[in-house]
Amino acid sequence: MNMKGRKEITAGTKEWADYNVNCAKGCLNNCRYCYAKNMAKRFGRATERTWKNMEVRQSAVAKTYHRVSGRVMFPSSHDIIDTPDVEFACFRVLTKLLESENEVLVTTKPRLSVVQKMVRQFSSYRNKLQFRFTITSRNDPLLKFWEPNAPLFKERMACLQMAFAKEYKTSVSIEPFLDHDPETLVELVAPYSTESIWIGIMNYIPRRGIPRSHTTFYEAARRNCERQHLMKIYENLKDFPKIRFKDSIRFRLNL
Repeated sequence: MNMKGRKEITAGTKEWADYNVNCAKGCLNNCRYCYAKNMAKRFGRATERTWKNMEVRQSAVAKTYHRVSGRVMFPSSHDIIDTPDVEFACFRVLTKLLESENEVLVTTKPRLSVVQKMVRQFSSYRNKLQFRFTITSRNDPLLKFWEPNAPLFKERMACLQMAFAKEYKTSVSIEPFLDHDPETLVELVAPYSTESIWIGIMNYIPRRGIPRSHTTFYEAARRNCERQHLMKIYENLKDFPKIRFKDSIRFRLNL
């Protein structure tokens, strides 16, 4: 568990929680913009080919998790997927965190089979557990390009609606927003979000080494991040209930 508190780090994952916990290396989703993936590649811990091959960290599964002061995010550098080994590891760690009476923020690009099990298994911890589902677009071709192995829009919405119906605390991350205008997506998820809806931009968009067939996707992502466009989104949504702008946008607009 990362024991640095919110006062020391205020950006990135620390906008959401005081601590973060992970129990696997790599991530099946294989998102093109993933910060954890880019860092692993940079320091030789993974390659473009191997990152999607998830490996359980048995030491993280076996350890004891004590109660901490503040909220714990789980996971932050991988997802909870439905392969038996990873699912078992994630559920075991989450069980330990909740049994130690921690406040836990579960962050995921949600798979319906996984969320169905979670809402059943952890129903007695509703007051300690909040879901934050990452739904970056309602456009499946965009999702298939940027998040190749993650669920598509309909499945993610079904997870959000189910968790809401089961009276869990729910929130949504639209980071990075992939639709040029995310307002419609905000309106779709808002009725099922009990806490907050976060909007952020893609932090690193390379210009070199991009296949010609991918150019339009990267150019569109850069247009999403133009300051004038971000200001338009900010003005349109700043008074919308539950909206929170990530530091990636607030810094760009000098807010």
